[in-house]
Amino acid sequence: MFQKEIEESLQLLEKKWPVDPILKDFMVGKRSDVTDYPIKVKDVVFHIPFLADEKKFILWKCFWPDCHNCCERQGRLPLTSDDLIVIGKGLKYQKTSDFVKNETLVATWNESSPSGQQVVMTAVNLKRKKDETEADDGTHISCRFLDDKGACSIHPGRPGVCYLYPFSAWLENDKGKARVHSTFQFTGDCPGFYLAESLDSMKDVLREYSEIIYDYNMKYARTEREGYSSSSFV
Repeated sequence: MFQKEIEESLQLLEKKWPVDPILKDFMVGKRSDVTDYPIKVKDVVFHIPFLADEKKFILWKCFWPDCHNCCERQGRLPLTSDDLIVIGKGLKYQKTSDFVKNETLVATWNESSPSGQQVVMTAVNLKRKKDETEADDGTHISCRFLDDKGACSIHPGRPGVCYLYPFSAWLENDKGKARVHSTFQFTGDCPGFYLAESLDSMKDVLREYSEIIYDYNMKYARTEREGYSSSSFV
């Protein structure tokens, strides 16, 4: 996501939630004291930002049900092959092929890897509105499955990527073994980030998400092998 888009998201966020000015400067790239603090939790290596001048970590907690910004300003919903089956059945489709035809779009976009290298992604995406078109791809749209109480109407069968937020994840080769890595997505839409002197307040969250993130990566890797998505370095 570009800096301008993050700034626009933060402006909208500030209308509802207080945003720490230190965190705001960090998200728009105005901090030069950011270091990476890796911590292994079960089968996932989390990369937690640490602000050296403040001597504090950037951590996160979810404010749901008071907040559902991630559903109100949804960018994309790439699906795993498991999602295609589970969501399709939840929407009463007898055939997965019919669900894919009527409820999804295939999109291709560029992302930056943690090393800064550009990656071209192609995936089957769940339509966030019934009449979504290719022109809507990547734009912020309120998800059609968000009900009037701010809850997901297809939970617990929602896309795996929804469970992942606000984390992103990737695989790296570690001495011949695939290792799952993860860090935060700083899109400017989530009010849950905060500063802390230690990781203690987030240990339970990291343990919970280590299982979610590892499971999602295994499913997404299988989805690529089955041809429902692909990624390639530019």
